[in-house]
Amino acid sequence: MKLGTVFIALAAATFSVTALAQAPIVIKFSHVVAADTPKGKASEFFAKKAAELTKGKAKVEVYANSALYKDKEEMEALQLGAVQMLAPSLAKFGPLGVKEFEAFDFPYIFDDTADLHKVTQGPIGAALLAKLEPKGIKGLAFWDNGFKSFSANTPIKAPADLKGKKLRIQSSKVLEEQIRSIGGLPQVMAFSEVYQALQTGVVDGTENPISNLYTQKMHEVQKHLTLTNHGYLGYAVIVNKKFWDGLPADVRGSLEQAMKEATVYANKIAQEENDSALEGVKKSGKTTVYVPTKEERLAFKKAMAAVHVKMADRVGKDLLQSIYKETGFDPTAL
Repeated sequence: MKLGTVFIALAAATFSVTALAQAPIVIKFSHVVAADTPKGKASEFFAKKAAELTKGKAKVEVYANSALYKDKEEMEALQLGAVQMLAPSLAKFGPLGVKEFEAFDFPYIFDDTADLHKVTQGPIGAALLAKLEPKGIKGLAFWDNGFKSFSANTPIKAPADLKGKKLRIQSSKVLEEQIRSIGGLPQVMAFSEVYQALQTGVVDGTENPISNLYTQKMHEVQKHLTLTNHGYLGYAVIVNKKFWDGLPADVRGSLEQAMKEATVYANKIAQEENDSALEGVKKSGKTTVYVPTKEERLAFKKAMAAVHVKMADRVGKDLLQSIYKETGFDPTAL
């Protein structure tokens, strides 16, 4: 082989190795909601920050609206390493065997976001995320979505108005009991299937933060929305633990900082997005929005108080008591 040919071959090999070494670490970040929801926007914010802070060493690819996996499939995909990052709703961890996360499903356990953040941003939240590690999952942060309200095609002013209604919920034994406490019929269903189910009458109504209701166009097939704010819907941002632990230390540190900044952003815009979505629902003229009186809200609280007693053993009485201590909620006083 001529010297020039050898030089060219060596140069090509060197270029190939260098290019390979400089190829960014790809992180597939999958979620099931629309890109213009709080979670969707926060995911994109994180992707941008990750590229910036790692100086291009990591590339986060965001897949919204169940583009990669339906919500029934995504957790298994994460554990197998087919996708590296998710932001599932907290109810998803009960079926995984970490039932303590269903504490977030208890009705009226948080009065507002200040109460909520005492838990998610404190020792209780950190301890809950640590419980995911034996499942091969690393918990990075909690992201807010908002407080849920009931919708249906008939007016909702009292718990009795939902009696006999088929109401879509996420898979959660606590949520099942919540619906039963007001006489409803809980229907577990994937988020991606809800619009069609409402449209065709497979279910009569649902519970959602307003941003989810609006961005999924559920308000177009629901005539009534009552702002009960009876439960919280939030997310845990999680990664495949083996993948995360295998990252170079500098990249992992930069991603942790990007996640901190994205979490501040996510929780800031959650209420703004829900407020904006509520205005959108009202302006559409398709759904009548009702704000319950203080007495009507109390009636929902009283009807659902029994859930705290019946389901306490499922998540752990000590955990519930620690949350009550932080939030000041007392279901026995209702």
